Amino acid sequence: MIIRITLSALFFAFSCYFAAPGLMAMAGDEPRRMNARDYIARYKDDAIRDMQRTGVPASITLAQGMYESEYGNSKLAREANNHFGIKCHKEWNGPTFIKDDDTKNECFRKYSTVLESYDDHSNFLRTRERYRFLFDYEITDYKKWAHGLKKAGYATNPEYAHRLIRIIEENNLQEFDTPSATASSSHSAAAAIVTPPAPVVQKKPAPAAPPAIVDNHIKYTVAGRGDSYLSIAQKHEMMLWEVLKYNDAEKGTSLREGEVVYLKPKKNKAKNDHHVVKEGETMRSISQVYGIRLKMLYRRNHIELFTEPAPGTRLSLNKTTR
Repeated sequence: MIIRITLSALFFAFSCYFAAPGLMAMAGDEPRRMNARDYIARYKDDAIRDMQRTGVPASITLAQGMYESEYGNSKLAREANNHFGIKCHKEWNGPTFIKDDDTKNECFRKYSTVLESYDDHSNFLRTRERYRFLFDYEITDYKKWAHGLKKAGYATNPEYAHRLIRIIEENNLQEFDTPSATASSSHSAAAAIVTPPAPVVQKKPAPAAPPAIVDNHIKYTVAGRGDSYLSIAQKHEMMLWEVLKYNDAEKGTSLREGEVVYLKPKKNKAKNDHHVVKEGETMRSISQVYGIRLKMLYRRNHIELFTEPAPGTRLSLNKTTR
């Protein structure tokens, strides 16, 4: 009698196992850990979208995310979509995630998607003064960006820059930093809202780029009839944000035929020493004429930002006035 019950129990157990194996394995199984290849395949589109919106190289975003989140396997990454360990800080009003870090029960930001984490990380870099100089670097110069992050104090590890560079080069992440890099349009509905994919025009040759000229050692072009900052960016295989930034322009700024459009960053000094302001001139139009950064022109002459000097004002272009 005892043997029959035991055999019946065993038969029942084996039946349950083969009928529903997930029930037997549920308690002890852990999700498979992602590796570098998994991480890149899953998040490269988000990194490219973020780069197109903010100007932070996709390779840097991916490398930092891989390093900071343990390839997406950390608890913070899995449960809060936070791939950079960004804490709440005073300005954060969004969802939070509490975990022990340097001290007990620290507050971390929680995101609904990884793209939100990427965008918030890039906005963090763009809005902190100590990181501003990074955006003067070429978007393809990942080594300068890596060393610049370390120089600005992003991490205390003395090997931080070298680790980022190693991750980038071992996984060829630099290939995502080119203007031709595109994100899959079907990646996610949320991502599509942030950066809508540009319409594809087939079997139509791209218009020829206007001749590029160099003045004050800066490459620039001249706007033709009907040109816009977007059309010039496309002709020169650049991103719109780059052209706008190099010309101190905002989205929606119109272009006139014959206007100078810089294709590289302007300089801190001009060839000429001084300029006398004429009627109708603005600080921006003067900065465009001489190829000098607009903020530097304001700073050299102790003029408050977004104000305009009166005609006849003598502006210094090379030295800061006393």
